[in-house]
Amino acid sequence: MLEHKEQFIKIAIAIVVGLGVFALSLSVFTTTQATLLGLIALLVALWTNEGLPLGVVSLIPIILFPAFSILSTKETTINYAHPIIFLFLGGFLLAIAVEKTHLHKWIAQKMLGLFPNTPRGIIFSLVITSGFLSSILSNTTTTLLLMSIALFITDVPRLKMRFALAIAYGASVGGIITPIGTPPNLILLGIMQDKGMELIPFFQWMWMVAPLAFVMFIVVAYLLSLGVENESIQRDEKSSALDSAQKKILYLMGGLILLLLVNAPMKPFWHGLGLSEAGILLGVGLLLFFPPFNILTWEEDYAKVPYQIMFLFGAGFSIAKAFSATGLADEVASYLISMTHLSPIFLLFGVALLITFTTEITSNTALISIMLPVIYSVAEQTGINTTLFMMVATLCASYAFMLPIATPPNAIAMSSGVINVKTMMKYGFVLNLVGIFFIVLIAQYFWSAVLS
Repeated sequence: MLEHKEQFIKIAIAIVVGLGVFALSLSVFTTTQATLLGLIALLVALWTNEGLPLGVVSLIPIILFPAFSILSTKETTINYAHPIIFLFLGGFLLAIAVEKTHLHKWIAQKMLGLFPNTPRGIIFSLVITSGFLSSILSNTTTTLLLMSIALFITDVPRLKMRFALAIAYGASVGGIITPIGTPPNLILLGIMQDKGMELIPFFQWMWMVAPLAFVMFIVVAYLLSLGVENESIQRDEKSSALDSAQKKILYLMGGLILLLLVNAPMKPFWHGLGLSEAGILLGVGLLLFFPPFNILTWEEDYAKVPYQIMFLFGAGFSIAKAFSATGLADEVASYLISMTHLSPIFLLFGVALLITFTTEITSNTALISIMLPVIYSVAEQTGINTTLFMMVATLCASYAFMLPIATPPNAIAMSSGVINVKTMMKYGFVLNLVGIFFIVLIAQYFWSAVLS
């Protein structure tokens, strides 16, 4: 009964927040636009306080958007079958197979063995291992898989805390390396596709963001290793051989990487195969059910697919569609136009600061769904490189390190019980500023040249 009362209070709070945002917005926007903002505030509040399950909240737009004449039911539901969602489904199936065969433990063991058996060496290895896995799996999955490994390396509390943060921060840093590593990346590609923009090829994306990830790996590991140089630590050096199932997955992943490489255009020398990356990833995921792989079975593994995350994607794309359909994106953009008299680098800093610190208090997936259409409108109206600004915003949404709610890896690290909010904020604030600095610097002097 007490649990139901707490849930009712959380839902009531979310409704009050939604009504409050609607009332405030009426003085600036049209009734339809204010209604949309109120509904978004309601959804974000429910995502934040967990008054209802994530998947349930993510399906609410299908009911509310048509009810309030924001979008029709067809216009809303079509976003829940977006091609990017099926790309991520393929990644989920691959992640489930890796977990089922315990291949992640073998990969982690090999990566850990490359570094010195010291606290600093372990922290560096955890950051890089987590980052590497997050580039091919989701950062949420990676953090969940590795957190138990990190917590059993030592019994020293302050080392446990740093190891847990190394896993979480490494996953956030590495999740940007590929388009499938973290939800905001996929939302960016989905919105670019909807707007008719040229998508960034898989390996071009990796080449562009690799310098940023490399620098952040070093900064995160160095910061977390300060003050623990004299701690002693023991580590199991035993290495197990790969079994048949693990080898099959490694071969399949190698084939996937090769196919993505061949499919990616390298103009002017190679124009790619033109295959859908969503189709490629989903195809690889489905192959895991086929002989000779037979790694997954529907009866055992279908429930492991995080459908609530897929629904969250659908909600995010619906919000983005509603922003455009109601004219709210253009309206908000008109208020941001006043910033465009600044030089591009200062405008980039403004966008980076806004996204990074706003993400700390809400879901990065929900925020980026809301902000990318706005940033698109600003760039379109001012002639700024649209892809550049949207990429800066997207990566900043993943590089929020201060609070548990900011990103799934942060929340998982906090749930481990070895970290408190004050500690996470201390390290996170520094990393937020460092991340903003390097994202803007690399965007201004590297990405702008690549995308021009």
